[in-house]
Amino acid sequence: MNSLLLVEDDERISLPLVRLLEAEGFTVVHVAAGEAALAAVSAEVPDLVLLDLSLPDIDGLDVCRRLRISHPGLPIVMLTARNEEVDMVVGLDAGADDYITKPFRVAELTARIRTRLRASSVANPANEEDQFGTLRVDRAARRAWIGEDELALAPKEFDLLILLSTHHGETLRREHIMTEVWDENWWGSTRTLDTHVASLRRKLGDTSDTPERIITVRGIGFRYEVG
Repeated sequence: MNSLLLVEDDERISLPLVRLLEAEGFTVVHVAAGEAALAAVSAEVPDLVLLDLSLPDIDGLDVCRRLRISHPGLPIVMLTARNEEVDMVVGLDAGADDYITKPFRVAELTARIRTRLRASSVANPANEEDQFGTLRVDRAARRAWIGEDELALAPKEFDLLILLSTHHGETLRREHIMTEVWDENWWGSTRTLDTHVASLRRKLGDTSDTPERIITVRGIGFRYEVG
């Protein structure tokens, strides 16, 4: 589950936004000032920062510059009511990865967040292996094993397995899976998802006595069960 730091001093925006982002599956820490944001990142680096520009103590641009120096790979998305092109350029020059103006649609914001998180995971792949039951994955090398048996996975099969296993025990909706594994702008049939799930099931079943399995939740999506 990805962690977000929301830096926003207007409770009319922050309170409902925290609830909506948590409903989208994110873990959200909220602070209302720039110094608090810098302290929060020093204590525990989030996966992404949502940063308002108009803060009561330090200007959001200064916060962005300081975060970029201390954490070069940290994705930062600016939230602001300043919608002039020059403001956008200044924000991006300060080190922001993206810039979204208020008022914004939550669907657009979450799409921007997921795009930034994907870009960050590609640029900074995890060096350590992850373990989910008997499944072991090396994200940087894009390799996966059940026990000692390596799985021969196509690129999208690997991405699908990572998504499902990372959220093991959770039922993921078909549309959510398509958005995450394929593209946020996908449209049309999800038949390609069924094909990849069927192939993954065969490959997981080809290994010796694996308790892991992909469950179909009729009318909703799929769930990865760890034995």
